[in-house]
Amino acid sequence: MGKRHNMKSGLEIIRLTETFTFNPKEGIDNPVMVTIEDADSVSTPSPRLCVLKREEGESYGFNLRVERGRQGHIVRNVVSGGVAGFSGLKDGDRLLEVNNCFVEDVPHPEVAGKIRLSGNQLCLLLLDGEEYEQALSRGEDLQSLVSAHKGEGCRPPRLCHITRDPASGLGINFTPVEEKGHFSVSLAAGGAAEKAGVCKGDHLVWIDGATVSDLTHSALSRMMKKCGNHITILVIDGESEKNYLRQRRPILPAMAVPHNLPHRARRLQLVSEGDVYGFLLRLEKAASGRKSHVLRAMESGSPAEKAGMKDGELLLEVNGEAVESLKHEEIVDRVRQSGEQISLTTITLVGLEFYTQLGLSPLLFCEDAAVEREKESSVSASAAEQAPQKEMDDSCKPRHCSLRKGPLGFGFNLDSVPQGPGTFISQMAFGGSGQRAGLCVGDVVMEVDGQNVEDKSLEDVIMLVKEGGHFISLLVMYKTNMRREQTDTPTRDIPDSEEEENNEISCL
Repeated sequence: MGKRHNMKSGLEIIRLTETFTFNPKEGIDNPVMVTIEDADSVSTPSPRLCVLKREEGESYGFNLRVERGRQGHIVRNVVSGGVAGFSGLKDGDRLLEVNNCFVEDVPHPEVAGKIRLSGNQLCLLLLDGEEYEQALSRGEDLQSLVSAHKGEGCRPPRLCHITRDPASGLGINFTPVEEKGHFSVSLAAGGAAEKAGVCKGDHLVWIDGATVSDLTHSALSRMMKKCGNHITILVIDGESEKNYLRQRRPILPAMAVPHNLPHRARRLQLVSEGDVYGFLLRLEKAASGRKSHVLRAMESGSPAEKAGMKDGELLLEVNGEAVESLKHEEIVDRVRQSGEQISLTTITLVGLEFYTQLGLSPLLFCEDAAVEREKESSVSASAAEQAPQKEMDDSCKPRHCSLRKGPLGFGFNLDSVPQGPGTFISQMAFGGSGQRAGLCVGDVVMEVDGQNVEDKSLEDVIMLVKEGGHFISLLVMYKTNMRREQTDTPTRDIPDSEEEENNEISCL
């Protein structure tokens, strides 16, 4: 008689070797009959990876929704022939991961934000809608399911910012391995790269915004020579890289753990006092022509000051909503409609320029300002006795600043005073090259392109700067007494009076 399958019950009936005579009174409960669950009727859910690549300005071609009566982040309205459809997304799919980040228990707006911040390449792990529902009904742990699918040895990449050491340089070299576009890392022990989070055995994926998969070793060497005093690289350990390649997962900056980044967006939590947050919001135009919503004039003791807001920071988000495409009045409305509490995401102008040059969103590596202040308070408390001496040491520490001439030249003015400490920075152009390089009003110039100028006249220093062409390197020292002398000199954020009149200012 062999095997027979009962399709409705999903059970397999097996006839034993013992002779059996059917008794209608006993039916299928006859003791010589046994039933076992059909192994094929309960299959393990199989997540699938979809990699989406789009052109600049192109849509991914799908919607992500949360629906009443259903769990999970649901894929809907997949455009036929679009990026998502071509990459394998299907209507009803449930999203498990965005760029290696498990999102099943993440709020929907945050998941949508992760997708937007990914740029033009996106890595999604999905589960078919029917399989998802079956997994939930069986009480399966979806995160364990994802971990089993990915296997071990898939550590995230690291985004490391390396600052050249005056004595030992960047402390890193790259060696070609096996095929074109693959480079291993060689480190100087204790060097700048190692301090920035790069590890022995790492492989290079990306450098200053450019992927290295199509680069020759000579092209990479030319990039290194032009990088100046800083580079930002994406690296991953060799074993993890093999696993990513085996699974056909891209290695993206959006997946990275940041190390030593010089600038980070900050999320501030403000609690209003008497319907007032205590700051001004201004629409200002920088020297580059970029218009930004700038935070100004924090009142002493106000909610803004208590939250850690800093004058001149740029506003990126209000309650998690990006403000780049909003008008000034729309942002003000959102702030005023927030009630007693509001979340603002900010970054410095120099920080925004840093991420723009790398082709990354500054929101990728946002940190909570309250947590940051707690860490700073802890460090300050433990070093309270040494603080005065450290403050003095930091004030006298020379700094290297590399500048590239822009629309406003190098973006600073020089001056000197009789019997003073030498030539110093007297004025800075808002958004200019000097500000981006980290120069401050009151900085004393010690070297121009490696030549000591401490005993040279103001005219000689200006001449050396002009002779530097489009690029100069300055060694400067921050002088607290010089800064005090210069603070009475008013400076303008916007040099053109017509632009000043067009600014929009709101008290919040």
